[in-house]
Amino acid sequence: MDPIRILIADDDAGMRLVMKKLAEKAEGYELVGEAGDGEQLIELYDALKPEVVLMDVEMPGMTGIDCARAIQDRDPRTVIVFATAHEEYMASAFEVYAFDYLVKPFKVERAMQTLERIRDRLRGGASEPVEVPVAERKGAPEMVSDRMMLKHRDGISFIDIPQIAMVMRENRATILLMQDGARYVVGDGMAELDERLPDEIFFRTHKSYIVNLNLIDSIAPYGRWTYVVKLKGLKEDALITHERFEELQKRFM
Repeated sequence: MDPIRILIADDDAGMRLVMKKLAEKAEGYELVGEAGDGEQLIELYDALKPEVVLMDVEMPGMTGIDCARAIQDRDPRTVIVFATAHEEYMASAFEVYAFDYLVKPFKVERAMQTLERIRDRLRGGASEPVEVPVAERKGAPEMVSDRMMLKHRDGISFIDIPQIAMVMRENRATILLMQDGARYVVGDGMAELDERLPDEIFFRTHKSYIVNLNLIDSIAPYGRWTYVVKLKGLKEDALITHERFEELQKRFM
C-alpha cells in the first residue's frame, strides 16, 4: 500500500522540525515537502499533490485559513490539520472543515493519534457507518424524468437529471458526475447548480459537494467536523458537514 503523502508548513523552523519528526515517526506516511509561508505551501501543494497538509494558522502572506480555502477549491478531499498556539482560530478551522486542530505546545502522543486516525480513514476505512434510515424515509420521491441542458467545456449536452450522481469542486472547477461514469466540467458554479437541481432528489452536503439522495449508501465519521458519504456505483466519495448531516437525518425521518 502506498504511503500517505504529507506536506508540512510553518514559518518557524523549529516547529517545522517537530512536524517533520512527527511525519517521519508516523507509520505509513511519506513527507513530500515543507514550506515556510503560505505562498510556498500552495506552490508545493500544486506540484506535489499531497493527501494531508499539516500547517500553522499564522504565517506571513497567506494565513493557514487562506491556504485551506485555496486547497479545498483544488481538492476538498485533502486532509487538513492545523497546529497553532492560538485557540481563537478554531472557529475559522471549523469553517474550512479541518480534520483536527492541535494547540501548541501539543503532546506528541496527541498528534500521533491524529495521524493514526487519518491513516485509518484514508487507508483502512475502519470507522463504523453512521445510521441514516435511508430506506425508511417518508415520502421518497419518484425518479423524475426532467432533463437539463448542460453547458460544459466540450459543448452542450442534454442529460437526465436523475442520472446525475454528484456535483463536486475539483481543481478549481465544478465537476458533474453521472451514474454511468461520465464526467462534465461545467461552467455553472456550485450555488447555481444547487438552485437548478430539484431539492427532493439532490442535497448540498458541503460547500464542495451536492449528492443524489437516492444513491447514498453509507456515511462514516471523517475528522472532527465532517463525515464521508459513499454513493452506490460511484468510486468518488463526498463529504458532509456535521450541520448538514443533522439536516439530512431530518430529511430521512
